[in-house]
Amino acid sequence: MSYQDVFAVFWKQVEESLEEGRFAKLTMAKTIGKPNLRNIFLRPVNSDDGFKVLLKLRYRSKETEDQEDEMTLDEAFVVLKSHLIKSFSSVLLFTTTEDVTFKVNKKGAGSITEFSPTFTDVIASTKDLE
Repeated sequence: MSYQDVFAVFWKQVEESLEEGRFAKLTMAKTIGKPNLRNIFLRPVNSDDGFKVLLKLRYRSKETEDQEDEMTLDEAFVVLKSHLIKSFSSVLLFTTTEDVTFKVNKKGAGSITEFSPTFTDVIASTKDLE
């Protein structure tokens, strides 16, 4: 199965964890090559506009300031998908019931693995963005 098809299944799990209030955090890891971008994180954020996530881009270089943006899950999906295969080969979903890892191998095939949960509670960020 292509990594795009497997990622669609994985993303459905992300959406379900949000709908059910189990979503704790999502991390893109395992960089491909040596990009300046080190990690991408998503965390739930308290918002008057419904559910939002705080997307953080963390960079290796001290000269490049980390970026944080509050957005909808659909907007975050577009950002994450644009970095998949180009900058990162794995995405980790942390929920209160399980941890789910999506990986793409060197041949372009995707896989999903489930583990015991790392988080027991959902802690929404209260970060005020300027």
